[in-house]
Amino acid sequence: MKFIVSSTDLLSHLQAISRVINNKNSLPILDNFLFHLEGKTLTMTASDIETTLITSMEVESADGNGKVAVASRLLLDTLREFSEQPLTFSINDSNLAMVITSANGSYNFIGQNGDEYPRLPQLQDDAQSLTLPVSTLSAGISKTLFCTADDELRPVMNGVFFDIVADSLTLVATDAHKLVRYKTSHTSASVEGEETVNFILPKKPANMLKNILPRESGEVEIRFDNKNAHFKLANYTMICRQVEGRYPNYNGVIPKSNPFKIIIDRVTLLNALKRVSVFANQASNLVKLAFGQNQIHISAQDIDFSISAEETITCQFDADPIKIGFKSSFLIEILGNINATDIIFELSDASRAGLILPFENEANEEILMLLMPMLLND
Repeated sequence: MKFIVSSTDLLSHLQAISRVINNKNSLPILDNFLFHLEGKTLTMTASDIETTLITSMEVESADGNGKVAVASRLLLDTLREFSEQPLTFSINDSNLAMVITSANGSYNFIGQNGDEYPRLPQLQDDAQSLTLPVSTLSAGISKTLFCTADDELRPVMNGVFFDIVADSLTLVATDAHKLVRYKTSHTSASVEGEETVNFILPKKPANMLKNILPRESGEVEIRFDNKNAHFKLANYTMICRQVEGRYPNYNGVIPKSNPFKIIIDRVTLLNALKRVSVFANQASNLVKLAFGQNQIHISAQDIDFSISAEETITCQFDADPIKIGFKSSFLIEILGNINATDIIFELSDASRAGLILPFENEANEEILMLLMPMLLND
């Protein structure tokens, strides 16, 4: 088996899928990339059993077909040091000795039998499907992923929840302190009528998609059964095991009646919070927001170090004054993940969750972010 390939093209594809590979794998074969040459198409696979990422590219010339597993770290470290040039890969089919030949030298590897690489899980015949633009899925994952938890006791919180009906997709993530709900109607699903289907995408494959999707275009096809999910893009395919369990009723925690509505310039509020939160108690990160007539008074203090800060910014608000406390790092994180120029704060009282919404949503999408308050002493 022999093929010639561009060094930078090969490196780009391998770097994208290499993030799947764990530092320590249960099976030694998973320390390798699987190369599969068919005609002039080279398919590369990386896996950690739970998540598998596949990409393919056209090689410049090829002789023979076959499979070989190649040490991922050794190959990546070698490719990084090449400038753009054609590389010739020669693999001895009988003993899997592998030679990479460049313009100035040759590099010898020993491959492993490609048939030892784990087989891909097959979806059941009754798998559901969903098609949506790559840009929509990219926006949904990037705006929800930061809200996922790291909770060993409740693994369902450690992923992004896909809630699907016939004409819309809702992505939800929560860590019990903050919550994001991203809705889009820019989708077509195999779900009929009022039927609802759902699955939980684990954090690791969600991170993979977050990195890959901005480079892709067109549409993504998602197929899933009750165990696995399959994402097919133009240049990549990802198969992953879902998080098992029942996701919490996210709509039940979103307050419906919020008499206090405040419109604020997002960047002004974000920058003020970043300055004031420096003076907050390091353990609690508490910042206090006091909403008055067309203004917000933001304050923080750390009694232990006798430091404090306060700042007043303008807003649109015409109601009775209300005070509420939030963990500043959470609020800064939420504001940093909204793209809108202006945001709407919706509040009911100091002990209930606050809603943060963009003043204007993008076409075909609706974003809601929720943050639980912190108790104020005064």
